[in-house]
Amino acid sequence: MPFRIRFTPEAEADLIRLYEWLIERDFVAAEKALSAIQRSLEILTHSPFTCRKASGSHPRLRELIIPFGHSGYVALFEIEDAKTVTILAMRHQREDDRW
Repeated sequence: MPFRIRFTPEAEADLIRLYEWLIERDFVAAEKALSAIQRSLEILTHSPFTCRKASGSHPRLRELIIPFGHSGYVALFEIEDAKTVTILAMRHQREDDRW
């Protein structure tokens, strides 16, 4: 049975911030980045345990690396139960690790 993916309000705000930053510079790249993020998040519907553990954290707290261009994005998520994955935060790989 596939996992359901949900976002916290903070993660939604992160996604909007990342998109708005890029759209100000390059609309086409912003659309491609959003598409890459959406495709990568699909991994979590079937295989969330394949993602790396967030350092020093609970085993259900993990990070998904989302490649895009020469760097990419990172999604911090929690496997809440056998049915739900919650995206807690998102950042660009070149941003400070704030979680």
